[in-house]
Amino acid sequence: MSAFKGNLSKGVAFFFGKCYNIFLHGPSSQIYHEGNIIYSLRPYTIDMTLVVIELKNPADENATIWTAFNQIETYKIQIPSLFHYNAISVISDGIEARAGTVTSNKERFMPWKTIEGKEIAPSAMPQLEVLFQGMFDKKILLDLIKHFIVFEQERQDIHKKLAAYHQYHAVNKAIETTLRASSPNGDKRCGVVWHTQGSGKSLTMAFYTGKLVLALDNPTIVVLTDRNDLDDQLFGTFSRCHELLRQKPVQTASRNQLKELLRVASGGIVFTTIQKFLPDEKGNRYPLLSERRNIIVIADEAHRSQYDFIDGFAKHMRDALPNASFIGFTGTPIEKSDRSTPAVFGNYIDIYDIEQAVEDGATVRIYYESRLAKLELKQDERPKIDPEFEEVTEGEEVEKKEKLKSKWARLETIVGSEKRIKLIAQDIVDHFEKRLEVLDGKGMIVCMSRRICIELNNEIVKLRPEWYHSDDDKGIIKVIMTGSASDDASWQEHIRTKPRRKAIGERMKDPADPLKLVIVRDMWLTGFDAPSLHTMYVDKPMRSHGLMQAIARVNRVFKDKPGGLVVDYLGIADELKKALSEYTESGGRGKTTLDKEEAVALMLEKYEMVTALFHGFDYKKFFAATSREKMSLIPAAMDFIIKQESGKERYLEYVTRLSQAFALAVPHEEALKIQDEVGFFQAVRSGLAKTTVIEGKTQEELDSAIRQIISKAIVTDKVIDIFDAVGLRKPDISILSDEFLAEVKRMPHKNLAFELLRKLLNDEIKTRSKKNLIQGKSFAEMLEKAIKKYQNKSIETAQVIEELIELAKEMREAKRRGEELNLNEEELAFYDALEVNDSAVKVLGDEKLAIIARELVDTVRKNVTIDWTLKESVQAKLRVMVKRILKKYGYPPDKQKKATETVLEQAKLICKDLAEV
Repeated sequence: MSAFKGNLSKGVAFFFGKCYNIFLHGPSSQIYHEGNIIYSLRPYTIDMTLVVIELKNPADENATIWTAFNQIETYKIQIPSLFHYNAISVISDGIEARAGTVTSNKERFMPWKTIEGKEIAPSAMPQLEVLFQGMFDKKILLDLIKHFIVFEQERQDIHKKLAAYHQYHAVNKAIETTLRASSPNGDKRCGVVWHTQGSGKSLTMAFYTGKLVLALDNPTIVVLTDRNDLDDQLFGTFSRCHELLRQKPVQTASRNQLKELLRVASGGIVFTTIQKFLPDEKGNRYPLLSERRNIIVIADEAHRSQYDFIDGFAKHMRDALPNASFIGFTGTPIEKSDRSTPAVFGNYIDIYDIEQAVEDGATVRIYYESRLAKLELKQDERPKIDPEFEEVTEGEEVEKKEKLKSKWARLETIVGSEKRIKLIAQDIVDHFEKRLEVLDGKGMIVCMSRRICIELNNEIVKLRPEWYHSDDDKGIIKVIMTGSASDDASWQEHIRTKPRRKAIGERMKDPADPLKLVIVRDMWLTGFDAPSLHTMYVDKPMRSHGLMQAIARVNRVFKDKPGGLVVDYLGIADELKKALSEYTESGGRGKTTLDKEEAVALMLEKYEMVTALFHGFDYKKFFAATSREKMSLIPAAMDFIIKQESGKERYLEYVTRLSQAFALAVPHEEALKIQDEVGFFQAVRSGLAKTTVIEGKTQEELDSAIRQIISKAIVTDKVIDIFDAVGLRKPDISILSDEFLAEVKRMPHKNLAFELLRKLLNDEIKTRSKKNLIQGKSFAEMLEKAIKKYQNKSIETAQVIEELIELAKEMREAKRRGEELNLNEEELAFYDALEVNDSAVKVLGDEKLAIIARELVDTVRKNVTIDWTLKESVQAKLRVMVKRILKKYGYPPDKQKKATETVLEQAKLICKDLAEV
């Protein structure tokens, strides 16, 4: 084993296998930036940075994996050339480790949990070690770069997407089974990939196809779905990945076109629905189209009920393509009683279940809430679902099929009664508005017929007329359904062409768009991804994998969304239990849904943890207080928390967890009981967060989907500002006045005064560190020394405040020194880099040192380019020029080497500004 050492302030080393050394460059790959080092992995034959790794010190409590993420974001702005060839970015704090791409947001930086792809690595094994051994083996890294990165345009943005570990290993297993199945002696059954909904199944299929194109001899790949809207969605994913596929896929418009495409031997990627394999006349045999063995049929959601394998469409496909091999991809397990699906496809190739997806952060949990009891209906007005009912699809409904006279039609009459629709409309409006108060996002209502969709929409609009707009690109609520010109005239505004439905779909996917609620019957229940969708209202009988596919619309990851919620108005609990039984029998781990009561219990547990921190402080008097009294109670509560051992850290964590659990539980009556208290806790947390020195905290607050509770009990007559609350005028930190410092010293809440002053000074030091290396380092050390004495109980709160006030004055004086020497900010930074406090240097005098500083700035300005920190030749040339200037003015020879390196570091610190001039 050999050591890979991140040059961290505490000297932490990470150990990995020796095979990685051929990819590791030593000092030449280091880029110094504000004390951090990027280690880049490069193929040893090409001088390009393929991997950027940001390591944070695990011993530093403020250095988290997300401060590493923020640092990568900073590099993208300040050193954009570093990412010109970047394939993978890695962030780690020594405990957690995640990988993403140059466009990945926080949600898309994912862990790598396995080394060989056979089993999950033990939890005791460091995540960074698993990631390195699992991703950066030479063969795996090159495979990832070649076959597992795609670019997709989503709305106005282009996203670079990297396969997650479960996608990577599933695809390689599937390629192996496909080559075996399609060989002359193969059984033409490639197997089934079961990856739970929301874990990237469509992209996995695209990665598989892209690699398969190269693995087989000019294959024809048929991508099969059972519905037009699914065909469109999957075709869209493949079309966006056409560069990976090395060709553009073709979507068949007719049976004749399908036959023409499959008869030619030139290969290609063909999309079709299973219905196009129906013979021209009933009872006929489908004609033979090709006997080639390099035809692979990919079936999306491979289930007997989807494709009628026994004597239906699948038989016709075999007649048409007798030597084709079949592979299935599914988000739900194959039913245990289904023997025909394995007979067509084979056994499972790879399983990625709910439990693993939630643990990895690939999906969120789904909670279930029954609202049946909320509907005041007589027993004979309540719909009863016959377990033998046959579902009528939207297409059949449009075509007025005979099935409409069946049990489904009778049930639809009861479900769609005027009284029931009015009750459901009122309950949905109340429920959804309460959800939106605490959790930003969107909702979907699922109805059992187009008539009910439209009538429910009309009732909701009566209650909230401002939600309606006739234009597709405006309004808060829309009905999404198919139809024809023969439908009732009042329905026509809801019947849209495919492009219009697609445009509304883009609105639904955009978290910032005002569209919040859609009503559907069949559309968008499979394959539709809107990550901000957090609530689904179900008023339609569904079962088995159809039910599982539908409710998975709410399991997508979005910011800090704590989970999805399925609200039941019809009684689907038994079907959910059956689906869970099928799921576990197939080997899946984790629950398909959790009862909402579990979310309520979790919320109450977190509530008790927060209230325990206020033991001895009567925060409830806040709710009866005047606005002026409320302003003083917030800082008093903050001070009470701060003085406890690790009080602030625990409080910030507990309230975050409580807010997430509360957002899940709303509008349960237990949640509404504590709503005002949660709002108070959030207000105190907000104040404490503003006094906390943690990188990226502001961005985390901005990225939150969980909303601050606003109610009459919480809101004062003005926004609470922490400086106003403690009786201070918000200062210009760069010119901390004696008056302000005196006010801080007189503050009654000493713990809060310390935290405020510490935060102000830290922010100013951080600002100065970006421009003045020496000042930033010196003041940071002084601040750290004072804080450590306080934390070690060597000095009291009042004494540490005195020391911080003195530090503030020194910082103010340092700024004035530049004015006295007639040096601007940049020149003063280079002046400080000359070690002006050293006795041997002082003899040169301020005037000569100032001249040196000005000449250094001028020289650096004229000789740097945007990429200069990456080019050793430019750095070497600049190093020589700096030495000449120092020698020219008689700078002490024994000090020149260190001064030269410090000057270069100072230049690197402000390289972006200098390069842009």
